[in-house]
Amino acid sequence: MNKDLTRGPVMRSMLFFAIPMILGNLLQQCYNIADTLIVGQFLGKNALAAVGSSFTLMTFLTSILLGLCMGSGALFSIRFGQRDEAGLLESVCASFVLIAAVTILLNVLAFVCLDYIRVFLQVPDEVWGDMREYLAVIFCGIAATFLYNYFASFLRAVGNSVVPLIFLAVSAVLNIILDLCFVLVLKRGVAGAAEATVIAQYVSGIGIALYALMQCPQLRAVRRGCRIRWNCVREIASFSILTCVQQSVMNLGILMVQGLVNSFGPTVMAAFAAAVKIDAFAYMPVQDFGNAFSTFIAQNYGAKKADRIRAGLKGAVRVSLIFCIIVSALVWIFARPLMSLFIEAGETEIIREGVRYLRIEGAFYCGIGCLFLLYGLYRALGRPGMSVVLTVISLGTRVVLAYALSAIPFFGVTGIWWSVPIGWFLADMTGIFYYIFRKKTLLSWK
Repeated sequence: MNKDLTRGPVMRSMLFFAIPMILGNLLQQCYNIADTLIVGQFLGKNALAAVGSSFTLMTFLTSILLGLCMGSGALFSIRFGQRDEAGLLESVCASFVLIAAVTILLNVLAFVCLDYIRVFLQVPDEVWGDMREYLAVIFCGIAATFLYNYFASFLRAVGNSVVPLIFLAVSAVLNIILDLCFVLVLKRGVAGAAEATVIAQYVSGIGIALYALMQCPQLRAVRRGCRIRWNCVREIASFSILTCVQQSVMNLGILMVQGLVNSFGPTVMAAFAAAVKIDAFAYMPVQDFGNAFSTFIAQNYGAKKADRIRAGLKGAVRVSLIFCIIVSALVWIFARPLMSLFIEAGETEIIREGVRYLRIEGAFYCGIGCLFLLYGLYRALGRPGMSVVLTVISLGTRVVLAYALSAIPFFGVTGIWWSVPIGWFLADMTGIFYYIFRKKTLLSWK
């Protein structure tokens, strides 16, 4: 089921590879949307605010692991494009040890720092009880997040985007069933929603790990042992750590904005919790297309096929822009009905604030679509540091403007919403100009 992206029609290869990734991550959003929808409809706005703030925190923590896995996956793709089986195996071994160690450390720190989260995120008293209960359970799923993302990154790097989709689909359906059972039948409250998510995460994580070890010839040799050289560890670190920094900076900025949102009280917290799920679901396909584009570029970079890289870049920009324009129009038109899925009709203030957020963010999805392509491009070309720069520009602008504008009475909380697209477009301009001026260097091989 592995696919060589260095051959065949450029856009058809990229799209066929991207579609299972898009479907998979849309299903992954069902983890969080199921929690949010069920909690919002049956447990009230304080519970919804608690789960929403927890989602932002967990996104930050898991982004560390996701960044490490994505960085390693870029190197796997390059080795696969080079047809370097020995180098691929060594990279797999080195990255697994590195990321597993980070996972253990992250899990320990999450539990140790649990009670300090309240101060950092400025969580109101009426929300903290539910939030702490939810986090105490959800932290147990960090190891499962590592397993799924690591082996999914490996499979995608060698051209297999279907199997990760299958395991994710099974766990997403299981999560929804368990959510309904634990919250509505067993009356487990927010802890039940977290328990459902963790169980589903372990099903996908352990399942995909066993599949990859049994079915992939590139991994079978791992069972006989693998020699790891220091040069390989250093190369893995250069790809993985910078991608991890990029993902972490991105989500740390979002976490800081979450703290600012929380200072406006439970109503704004609940609106943000629901709206951000809709927002993420809307632009998730273009994010996954950016990751598929990155794998395509990395394989062809390893195979030294500059013409396919250029053709892939032009086609990807067109596809991304068309998709973003369509989704922007849909979110703008259906913002109110979408918010009503999560919030009871009587909570008019929450719905009104959520609609305002969606219509500001949703009008500018072309900005985030372009940014995801730039992240994927520079990661695949062995320039993950440039992805970090773009993230710092995007999120730095967002955080500074959010705090500055929200302090002005004329803007208030709306200033937080406007800071996001401004940050996107500043980062886009930087990434595009860098590519224009460094194109020959980026597509050269030593």
